[in-house]
Amino acid sequence: VKKYKADTETAAILAAKEDLGPEAVVLNVKTMKQRGFAKFFKHDYVEITAALEEKEFEQKVSSRRPAVNAAATKEIKPAADKMSGIDYRVDDSRYTETGKNTIEEKLDSLHDMLQSHMTGLDKTPGNAGEKDVEQKETSDNTAKPQNNNFKPLKLIYNKLMENEMDEKYANAIINDINASLKKESNIDSILAAVYQKIILKLGEPDGIETDERKKIIFFIGPTGVGKTTTIAKLASDFKLNKGKSVAMVTADTYRIAAVEQLNTYAGILDVPVSVAYSPSEICGCLNEFSGYDVIFVDTAGRSHKKDELIELINNVKNGGYDADIETFLVLSVTTKYKDLINIADTYKEIDDYRLLFTKLDETVTLGNIINLKCYTGAPLSYTTSGQNVPDDIETIDVQKLAKNLLGGE
Repeated sequence: VKKYKADTETAAILAAKEDLGPEAVVLNVKTMKQRGFAKFFKHDYVEITAALEEKEFEQKVSSRRPAVNAAATKEIKPAADKMSGIDYRVDDSRYTETGKNTIEEKLDSLHDMLQSHMTGLDKTPGNAGEKDVEQKETSDNTAKPQNNNFKPLKLIYNKLMENEMDEKYANAIINDINASLKKESNIDSILAAVYQKIILKLGEPDGIETDERKKIIFFIGPTGVGKTTTIAKLASDFKLNKGKSVAMVTADTYRIAAVEQLNTYAGILDVPVSVAYSPSEICGCLNEFSGYDVIFVDTAGRSHKKDELIELINNVKNGGYDADIETFLVLSVTTKYKDLINIADTYKEIDDYRLLFTKLDETVTLGNIINLKCYTGAPLSYTTSGQNVPDDIETIDVQKLAKNLLGGE
């Protein structure tokens, strides 16, 4: 975990990517304002905190530790794990400026919950709450109560379970953190370490780039997850906000009113739409709209057409189109995890798809997002949280999601 300073956020991120590599993940962005007489002589600057997974760190960054100022080291309470490539020490300088984006402010509610819960356990060691924590074994690999970190780690683990995070991935995070902490770390350092680890697992969101390249974008996934509405939201953004010429193709002729729905959106946006009655007809529609900047393709969710659709998408990618061919697997976060795995396995023959989750407004548990991210390894992109077009869609906020998984609002 390292910090980078620059005049702009973009420059700071580029510096981090150049130093740590393209897999680096931005954990925090903070604008540092000059105070006192310094503001007359120095400009404000942006400071970002970036991190890299341990295995990637070992591959891409020299193992030589950066020099640490001795005075600053005294202020750092928990020591870094000497065997780990990730430094989980809490740098108190991070908290000297007040701001909504700091980790401390993002996790205050969970910190208070952990503190009060542990205080209650210490005062009444025989109560049912302690028995729940001590007796509910998660698995053979879960951290054992061998040090004072066990109780807060156990509470955090239970919070991840409440958010329906898969036990395997929750155990991996807790065990990694437990191995990197001192035996008596404070709640701040434990919470910050788990928070950062979750953000690293989620990775950098990968949306649709706004550049000069033409784009053909397929939206795949089961029926009823909101593909058509999602396309309308993105089409609105690209035409109205980004000034791109947009066309739409629909092959979803099986769902009642699907074509009418997309036609309605197309009429409002004043963009052309074409209907393909079979996957093979999609290529003709793409050729028809070859002069447009972005072509959104809505596909059917019927299972008996999946093999033909997968073959078509791979053929389009290898078909010599002068455009970026991108694919988004659209899934509802309310779907059971076992069903999500089955859906992901169905589309595993499609190269380089991205995950797009809908219906965040219809659930209070978001563990499925990190579950499927870990299962597929596919990058996250967008989330939707309602039916309003063009609103209710955003590039996934991994910091907000990490906070939610840990029990924050």
